[in-house]
Amino acid sequence: MSRFLRFATLVLLAVAAVSAGTVVYFSDQPEASGNRAAAVDANAAPALADGMGQQNESPSELVGNADNPVPDELPASLEGTSLPGGWAKTDSHGSLIPTPQLRQLFEYYLAALGEETLPQLIARIEQALARLDEPARSEAMDILGNYLDYKLALGDLEASYDNSAALSAEEMQQQMAEIRALRRSWMDARTADAFFASDEAVDQFQVEQLRIRTDESLSDEQREQALAKAEQSLPEPLREARRETRKFADYQQARTEFADDPEALRAWREERFGEEASRQLEAAEAEQQAWEQKWQAYSEELAGLEDLGVSGPEREAAIDSLRDEYFEGAEKLRAEALDSIR
Repeated sequence: MSRFLRFATLVLLAVAAVSAGTVVYFSDQPEASGNRAAAVDANAAPALADGMGQQNESPSELVGNADNPVPDELPASLEGTSLPGGWAKTDSHGSLIPTPQLRQLFEYYLAALGEETLPQLIARIEQALARLDEPARSEAMDILGNYLDYKLALGDLEASYDNSAALSAEEMQQQMAEIRALRRSWMDARTADAFFASDEAVDQFQVEQLRIRTDESLSDEQREQALAKAEQSLPEPLREARRETRKFADYQQARTEFADDPEALRAWREERFGEEASRQLEAAEAEQQAWEQKWQAYSEELAGLEDLGVSGPEREAAIDSLRDEYFEGAEKLRAEALDSIR
């Protein structure tokens, strides 16, 4: 897929996500209310503590317990999802190579805490790790135990912070240093770097943003130059994500500005993306608009059908017939999926 088509896809997905209120934004404004990445782990800490019940043992003591049962069915939130891949990497000696994907594997199951108990989810993770040969399997189990204990300790550390007020750059930096040290007290540096390098790079960038934006000695031009330089410290995938986000933001602004002037919007697209890419984006938008109009008309007829009070097999047959009138192929599957979450 070309760079432009990836962007066009991003635009359409982002439009849909905004409509659902679920867009993920790589903000240019620093989060001064606390450490962003640490919150990802710390938010789960209360549930992790609850998962321990009244036991005095640490979460790591649950690892390797053969009595932990694995339910036959997945938690409802994991049904239809795919297990993260790329985590089973070993070196020439058979030792585990820690990767961000290994942490993703842990979090994939731990996200279902509450639907299943902590011992059950640990057993699921162990079941996945069983594909590894020794010594990698034992090393992965050790990392799992350390990671669980770290998450619990992080919750305690975060609870000691007063994040009710906005933090200064210096206060954010201090919290980040404490959390970074905590991670490396529970995990070796190699594992901590593999698990948290991207998070820590983003956190540091947020601190630099706040420091630069609140530095009254800088002129506007100096501030913009300093922000651009700070962004260069981010890993390339994150810089690319920010570039794509800015493209989307610029394009959304142009769509609003030229909402009543299609020719002006077309000229803006051609100047920004080139003539061929502009035509592709215009076609993709027209297709999306046609879908939205079709979906709206279908939804209105469906509401009328529901008002008739039809139920059971007769209702399902009527809905299938209505879908057949409006959609076919992939569009019908899309409509069925959207109907299922109404």
